[in-house]
Amino acid sequence: MTKVKILIADDHQIIRDGIKGMLEDVKWIEILGEAENGEIAVAKAEVLNPDLIIMDISMPEKNGMEATEQIIEKQPNMKILALSMHDDERYIQKMLEKGAMGYILKSSGKQELIDAIQVLIQGKSYFSKEVSDVMMNKYMPARNSSSGKSHISMEPLTNRQLEILKLVADGLTNHEIADKLYISQRTVDSHRRNLLDKFEVKNTAELIKYAVQKGMVG
Repeated sequence: MTKVKILIADDHQIIRDGIKGMLEDVKWIEILGEAENGEIAVAKAEVLNPDLIIMDISMPEKNGMEATEQIIEKQPNMKILALSMHDDERYIQKMLEKGAMGYILKSSGKQELIDAIQVLIQGKSYFSKEVSDVMMNKYMPARNSSSGKSHISMEPLTNRQLEILKLVADGLTNHEIADKLYISQRTVDSHRRNLLDKFEVKNTAELIKYAVQKGMVG
């Protein structure tokens, strides 16, 4: 089995050691290296070319947002998982805008970290439940804002579409969503395609990013 190569970027040694400790017995993961600040993260990303970077946000020299932006500019297919103590929507939104595909909190456990890595490697987005709740709860009121001028704000999503969008943000697959909502996978596929068309985006990551950027989920 091909191993997933990971770079850990965090300015605290104890955090990096903790992440390594959680992942060291996962046979399909290989820790390529570490970076104690954003500047080093950018340099090591280019030299080591990992499959995924676990990226802290608050770091010296260059913060995680700046590092993510520079890395994605050079390596647009790089998978970046934000790992942060911040559950403020401003941090979440900025990291998604810069190119991160996932966001989990430092309070997350080992299994959630492993799950997030698995999901991102498959090319999908992953957000811890707390982050998903922040995204949905903070941005839903903006749907009815009279200041919104996009065609999306004028055509709010149905309750079912909102429900599916939240589950997509939670990292569930179409099959898992179908099972959870007791509907066919074909129906979920159709709703997901409709969401992509409505937001005029190409994939799930762009769908979530666009919804966050616009301050709404519909």
